[in-house]
Amino acid sequence: MTLDELRQLDFKDLPNLALGPQLASLLLLVILIVGLAYYAIFSGIQDQISALQTQEAQLKDSYIDKKRQAVNLSALEDQLKQIDSSFGALLKQLPTKAEMEALLTEINQAGIGRGLQFELFRPTPEVRTDQMAALPIQIRLSGSYGDLTAFVNDVAQLSRIVTISDISLTPNGKPGEDKLLLQATAKTYRALEAEEQTAKAGK
Repeated sequence: MTLDELRQLDFKDLPNLALGPQLASLLLLVILIVGLAYYAIFSGIQDQISALQTQEAQLKDSYIDKKRQAVNLSALEDQLKQIDSSFGALLKQLPTKAEMEALLTEINQAGIGRGLQFELFRPTPEVRTDQMAALPIQIRLSGSYGDLTAFVNDVAQLSRIVTISDISLTPNGKPGEDKLLLQATAKTYRALEAEEQTAKAGK
């Protein structure tokens, strides 16, 4: 069957046509149906295959990452134990709430023991984080340079952590006297107790 014959083909008159045109028409119809079925069914399947291939690549990456973590699990557990141990040792250096008053007395005694004169020793309100509280103490005391440096060293040697910051030194006394005025912020820290952490979490 030629192209011109195909164009002139009248499908209403198909039963009256010769066997050749009937077979050609049937073949054309089958090709058309198969093509439409392929487009309707297999194109959707192809999209699913593409999506599954993307998911497969993601799962492979996730598997490799988890495998790497599993291989290093023992080392990570050892590292976590070391961190817990170090953190526990640091917490022991922090005063408890009950020990704060004694620590303040120790800081005061460190100055008096060096012959320094306190003009100001004022604890300010605590500054709290999730697990710790910092207690800033405004201090102002006068004495010789050597006594002031010895005081700072004594505070650094206390059994509990105390830092001194915002240090200001100015002359204090008659001309020729070796007297200085030290103004600074001493800060000590304590771990929040269990009930304080619970109360903070509940807010």
